[in-house]
Parts: sequence; structure tokens; C-alpha cells
Amino acid sequence: MADRGASAPSLPEDWPAHPDPVLALNNMGSFDWDLDTGLFSMDAQAHEVFDMRPDEYDGNPGTLAVRVPPAEAHRLDTLVSLAIKDGRENYGAYFRVRRRDGSLRWTHTQGFIRRDETGRPRRIIGIVRDATEELEESESAGSRDSAALDAARRDQTNVVQIATAALAHARTVQDVIDVVTDTHGLTLLGSRSMVLGLVEAGRIRLVAEGPAGSFVPGTRVTRTDEPYPMSEAVRTLSPCFIESPEEFAERFPALWSHITGLRITSAAYLPLIAQARPIGAMGLLYDDRRGFSTEERNVLVALGSSIAQSLQRAMLYEQEKDLAQGLQQAMLPRTIPSVPGADVAVRYRAAAVGGTLGRDIGGDWYDLIPLPGGRVGAVIGDVQGHDTHAAAVMGQLRIVLRAYAAEGHTPATVMARASVFLRDLDTDRFATCLYAEADLATGVVQVVRAGHIDPLVRYADGTCRRVPVEGGLPLGLSAEFGRLEYPVCTLELDPCDTLLLCTDGLVEQPGTDLDDGVRALTALIAEGPEDVRALANRLIAAAEARGGDDDVALLLLRRRAPEAARAGGRFQQHVAPGDPEALRQARHLIRAAVRGWGARERADDIELVADELITNALMHTEGAAIVTLRALEGSDRRLRVEVEDSSSALPRRRDAGEDGVSGRGLLLVERLADVWGVEARGGGKAVWSEFRVPRRAAA
Repeated sequence: MADRGASAPSLPEDWPAHPDPVLALNNMGSFDWDLDTGLFSMDAQAHEVFDMRPDEYDGNPGTLAVRVPPAEAHRLDTLVSLAIKDGRENYGAYFRVRRRDGSLRWTHTQGFIRRDETGRPRRIIGIVRDATEELEESESAGSRDSAALDAARRDQTNVVQIATAALAHARTVQDVIDVVTDTHGLTLLGSRSMVLGLVEAGRIRLVAEGPAGSFVPGTRVTRTDEPYPMSEAVRTLSPCFIESPEEFAERFPALWSHITGLRITSAAYLPLIAQARPIGAMGLLYDDRRGFSTEERNVLVALGSSIAQSLQRAMLYEQEKDLAQGLQQAMLPRTIPSVPGADVAVRYRAAAVGGTLGRDIGGDWYDLIPLPGGRVGAVIGDVQGHDTHAAAVMGQLRIVLRAYAAEGHTPATVMARASVFLRDLDTDRFATCLYAEADLATGVVQVVRAGHIDPLVRYADGTCRRVPVEGGLPLGLSAEFGRLEYPVCTLELDPCDTLLLCTDGLVEQPGTDLDDGVRALTALIAEGPEDVRALANRLIAAAEARGGDDDVALLLLRRRAPEAARAGGRFQQHVAPGDPEALRQARHLIRAAVRGWGARERADDIELVADELITNALMHTEGAAIVTLRALEGSDRRLRVEVEDSSSALPRRRDAGEDGVSGRGLLLVERLADVWGVEARGGGKAVWSEFRVPRRAAA
């Protein structure tokens, strides 16, 4: 067999240490060939077929060359290569094996090629068995019977191939049941009727029948120690073949009395064994034959083994799926808090399953974090990978991001600290993330991006655009490479504007680049409903219709319109350097606006603070100043003054001394304003201050 270059890996921990009793009974072993890693895993019976001890075999198919003569190995390699190249799903072949005593034995192999969704071959699973006696019997029968034997052998091989091909696509227990009961698929394996049961806590529960009505009353749930053929097959781990009606009546009278009307002439009850333990049994009842030849028994045992392996894979898949889904649900926020001044919608869609256990679980997450001062933090992120480890890392990242944000750190600091945390977590995963901190009273949103896709904004008029955000490296990588600087982008949401954060599963489409996906998403948002919940449902429905193998996380935040909007709720003035008239006009308009909003008693304080902030901006920076005055409605009523300039240098409070004429500006701001601070704004900053205004003063 072809050498795929594996580096002597060990067998999987769950590989059975002893031959499967049923396979051993028929000299059959199973193998699993991972075409990506080159690992060719065999069970204990397969080792016996090749006459090779487990300690002599390192998982490299090339090691089998000591048992397979070069000519036979070349023929097998050619056969497998052609099957892969031709797009076939299976192959079968007889070949010779030289045992350690030098004798040659005939061996038969049956393999099924498993491909991924792109058609690329990924694994070959199948069986090997000693076929020496079979071929010797064929030869002794003479040339007269050889053609008939070959035809029968081909028919039996086709049954195995059809069953294996159908079961290879089964992913859940119900998928296996559907395949076995599909009369157009396996045609009930040639039987009059069929029943399938699973072992649960010492009992056999019948889960499938074909055709309908094949269950015998009172046998839907039976103990393994009861006198039924299916119970015997489970107890003994051996097939139970009943070759005549007389034998059936003598061995199992309790069951025979209920099925005499079916005119059964023979039956086969097969244990379904995985890793040397019974997981179920299947019963096949015939009305057109008596007895079973050696070939027929081998075929039925092979089919039972194939069904058992499929059931085991399905059970493991469902167990890991339940575990992964439970883990992810525990890691994602149980509820999204109500945010005054905003409508919020979140959605999560698991990836389309690609055939790998745990594939439909990933590290995508969202979060909404209430912050002091009427602010809120919105997070969207994606941990590398689609497995339970990705979900676990995601949960830890979500917790630390929430903690850093709640501590009052700036968005850039929150992102940098999260990156250091992920690096120190001792994992090989990295994560992309976008964090947006919004002041819903003013509509100002500060955004930082760590390798994630840009946010989108849908405006009140229905238009939508992508907001470019200068970003840094993904979390984990930025700490690893010492590049923890995350630029801050500032945008402003007007009332009824909606901020959209999502993971790339919402925009990536097979055969298109990211920009095309973003453009398609932008158009879909622009055409969608205004309500954020309805819009979120529309976007997720579109993602599900498109399919794809990546998770989707989505967060929509829409700034509400003020309940009692006032004309003149925001005032803004541009003040150029060296223009005293513009400065004088700004002072006048600020005083008029404050009085117009019913805050006459604080007009002097607000005007003085605004004048100080504007003057500082003009004196200590090279550009113009933009002054904005807002009336904020919330749990209390506030007036907010912002002065924005193009310098990133932060203001410093200096000691003016007894005779100094400067240095008292920030001290004045601190004394007169109720609260003040500084925000990064792109390449510059905004110095702001807020003044509480009693509601009784509102006109």
C-alpha cells in the first residue's frame, strides 16, 4: 500500500485491544486510513490477518511491505489510486500475504473512500479478511462452477458496497436507522422483514422496523436475559442463524408463536458490536430460503459490522455534539441586558456540519456590557477553530473582556489586555475581535478592531455603509509579536441609526472575496426592516439559505430617538485659529442655547468652561476647534460640552504658581463641571465636560 509518510504515530487510545468477537469469528479485521496524516490504523483482528504483532506495526502502511509482496503491493496501490482518481466511493480486491513462516495466504480487502464536501478524499475505511479457504473451495469446485461462484461473490460484494456507501453518509443514529429501513436503499437486505434494537442499561429497545408492523407485541423493550434470538445475539456476541421453521419453533417458542403468520423459513440475528461491546442487534427474517451458506453468513456479518461502526460513530457524534452545544450555550450570555436608549438584537447560527465530530461548534461570540454613565460596550469575536477547545477559549475571553471593560479601561486598553491574557493562556489559538463602546446619550461610539471585519452602520434614512476601522493584530498574536497598539476610531450614531457587528460567517461566500460579501450584506441590510429583531432574523435566514461551514454571530444596536425631542437639542460650531469673531460668536451661541434649554442658572459656568476648552485647543494645537453642546436626557438631565481638536496629546494640569497667568484652565474646568474627561477621536481627541441641570428648570 502507498506510503503516506506518517511518522510512526501510535494507535488511537480507544482502539480495541482485542479482536471484535464477530469479526474474529469470520477472520475479519477493520482498518481506518487517514489520507491526510498517512496513519493506517488496524484493529487486533487485522493484525492477525497480516500476521503482525501490534508492537511490530507503527501505523505506517509502508511497514506492511514485510508481509505484502512487492507485486501485490504495487497492484493494490494502483487499484486504490484509480478508485480515488475516478471518483469512486469503494473498491475491493484479493491479494496475497506472506506470513512469518513464509507461507502465502489469500486475503480480501473491501474499502470505502470518504471525501469531504469539496470531493477531496480524506479517509478510507474498510475490512480485511483471510480468504484462503474461500478461494481453495472455489478452485476445488472446478472450472464448471467458477463462473457461478464469481458471480455470487460479486453479488455479495455489491451488497456490502451498497450498504457501506449508504451508511458512510449517516451522521446521526436516526440517519443510520433511515438507511437501514429504506426499502429503496438496502431493500431490507433481501429479507421479508427487519428489526433493529439498541442496548440501553441491560435492555434492548427496538428503534426501527421494516416494513411497518414488524415489531412483535410485547418485545419493543426486552431484557438481554430473555429467551429471544436478539437477546441471545447480544449476550453471546455471536450471530444467531436460524435455518428452518422447525429450528425457530424449537429454540424460541415464545417468539415463534407470534410470527407464524409471516411464513418465516429462516432468520439471522446479528449483534452490533463496537469496541468489543454490544451496542445493539439486528434481526432479518426470510420467507424464501432455508439455511445460510458460508458466503451468505460472511456477508451478513460484514453488513452487521458496517452498521455497528456507523451506529458507534453516530452515537459518539451525538454525544460530542450535545457536549459542545452545552459548553457553548454555557459560555454565551444567557440574556442580553436591557439598555436604556437602545434596541438590541443578537443571533447565533452554528455552522453547517461538515462530517467531523464537533464541527458544528465554534468560537464565535457576542456580548453586551452595561457601563457607567449611560454607556454600553458591544463585543463580537471569533476564536480560531471549530471544536470544544475553541468554545472554551471563547468563554474565557468573553469573561476577561467584560471584566476589563467594567473596570473602566479605554477600549484600546481592553483589547490589549485581552490579547495578553490569550497569549498567557497557553493555547495555540488566536481570536479576532471588535469592541465598540457607545455613549447612547451623545451617540459617540469608539471602536477598536483586532483582525476582525469592519462594523457596518445603517442610517435612519435606510442607507447602509461599511465603516473602515484601522485595526491591530488578532488577540494573542499582537501580544506574541509585541504590537499591542490598537487605534481607536470614533463614529457617531444619530437617533434611529443602527450599528451592526458580525463574524465573517455572515459575509463569506464560497467563490467570492470578502469585499463582495460585505457589499451583498450591505445591500441586504439596506433593504431590510427597521426593527432590529426582524432585521436580525432576515440576516440569519439569508445565512442559512446560503449554507457554509462557518458559524455566524451577529449583534445589532439601534440608538433610539429621544422620547421628547426638542428643537435645538444639539449645537455645534467650528472655530478656526486666529478668528476672534468665531470665538466670540461661539460664546454667544452657547449662552443662548443654554438659556433656551432652561438652564439659565448654569449658563455662566458652562460658557466659562467652554471658553477655556476652546482657548486651550486653539493655543496648544495647530488646527481648528469644533465645539459641540448637547442636551442629554436620561435618569438625570445634563448638558455636555465637547471641544474636539486634531492633536492626540492629552491635556496636563500644571501648577501655575502664585504669579502665573496660565496653568489654571483644567483646575477651573474641574471645579465648575460636574464631570469631565478626554476621549480619543481618530487622530485627535475631544475634551468634554458635563453639567447636571434640574428637571424643574426644563422649559
